[in-house]
Formats: sequence, structure tokens, C-alpha cells
Amino acid sequence: MLPLDFTQLASHVDRAGVKYLAGETDLTTLDVILVRTMPPGTLEQVVLRMDLLSGLQQAGVRILNPPRAIECAVDKYLTTQRLALAGLPVPPTLTCETADAALVAFEQLGRDVVVKPLFGAEGRGIIRVSDPDLAFRAFRTIERLGAVIYLQQFVRGPGFDIRVLLLDGTLIASMKRTPKTGDFRANISQQGTASLHSVTDIELQLARKAAEVTGCIFAGVDIMYDEHNQPLLIEVNAVPGWKGLQAVTRIDVPNKVFDWLESTLKTKFPQRAP
Repeated sequence: MLPLDFTQLASHVDRAGVKYLAGETDLTTLDVILVRTMPPGTLEQVVLRMDLLSGLQQAGVRILNPPRAIECAVDKYLTTQRLALAGLPVPPTLTCETADAALVAFEQLGRDVVVKPLFGAEGRGIIRVSDPDLAFRAFRTIERLGAVIYLQQFVRGPGFDIRVLLLDGTLIASMKRTPKTGDFRANISQQGTASLHSVTDIELQLARKAAEVTGCIFAGVDIMYDEHNQPLLIEVNAVPGWKGLQAVTRIDVPNKVFDWLESTLKTKFPQRAP
């Protein structure tokens, strides 16, 4: 295994073709690239990373997850849009670019919203806003930064979420995540508490469909329940963490991923050109 960093990626293009490098490593010589993070970056940086992953896939390198799946999953709006267009349940969501439009959306969503960065993970940068004055200040700040304002209605459910971890449609494990006192984010990275959970048939069906819609082979699907006890798809993660889940389930997630990669290289991934 060779650890690589996205900041090391580079491309050399000339008449001879395209070279993909990470430091001194020629990435086209690798059998598989397992993407384990998509670190924060500017729009240009994120786009370039996705371009390079797509080029590597075209060059015959096997990538988990496929670049199209990662591209979808790192973009919260694109994920929500695809889930909704597939008829899957998601929280009421509004997106816009101006503070004035966001204030209208704030009212439409019942004056209790979760504001999320379009690109982000592990609960970073997510805030809950229920005060109109604070909402205006938050929306105006985001507008001045030139960012998109992405609002979701706050889910008034039992206060936990379910993480379902899938590999090629097969359930690896699931867990319940409960926020720490005073927070609404259940992410383990935000000090949420994990506990064992036996996934229901409906949860598994929703998770599999969400992974299929977003193109994720290895997927962490987050589900919440609303005040009517109806499930909602919150997020599909194409680079899911597994430390918290592994701690409560005692399942060796990396070994399962590596065993699957080894057994499916010739059937699940495009082959290199001779």
C-alpha cells in the first residue's frame, strides 16, 4: 500500500500523451487507487482533483469509488438533487446565492434550518439557525464570500441518525449516532456517540438505492427519522470513515474492502488497454 496526498497530484501533458504523478510515483502503474479523503479546497482544486481521477480511470487505473460517484457525493446539492429525482425521501431543501433569497427560503422552511457548505464532510461548517437576525447575518456572510447558500429544514425527529455502510450493495455494518449534549450533529468527528444498530429492511433498501443513484460502490449512507417517524436520506458519503463503526461493531472494514478489491478486479473494474 502506498499512501498518497491530493496536494501531490500533478499532470504532464505533451504530444506523447498525459502523465499522472504524485511526487515521483507514476500513478498509471498502480493497480487500484482507494480514495479515502477529499480534503477541503478551492473550487479549482476540487475540480482539478476530479479531472485527474477521471483521466486515471480512462487510462485504465481502477478507482474506488469511481470519480463520478465522488464528484456527486462531495457536492451536497448534486447528491440531494439526484436522490429527489429518483423519488427518494430527503429533507425539504432550498439553495440560492443571495441573502435576500435565503431569507425567503428561511421563512418557507419554518424558521428552523440547517445551513451546510456545499463541499464539506464530518459535520464541519454546518450550523443550525432559528433566529431571523442571526439568519440574516449568516446568509449575508455567505453571500459576501461568493458561496452558495444551502438550506435544509431542521429534522425534528428522535435526535439520532443511522449510518449504513455498504460495499457493492452488500451491508458491511450499521450504527446509530447520537449527538453530544448541546449539539445537533451526530458525526463521530463532532463527538457524537456510536452504538450498535440492526438495520431495518426499509433502511437497507433506501441505502442501497441511494448508493445506486449516486454511483457509489463503497458508500456510507446517513438516514434520519422525522417527527412522523418517516426515514429521510441525509447524505451519501463516497469516502466514508469507518473507525467509529468499527469500534462498535468489531468488524474489520479495511480487510473486507481489500478482499473485495482482490476478488473483483477483473469483473467490477474496466481493464487496462493492452
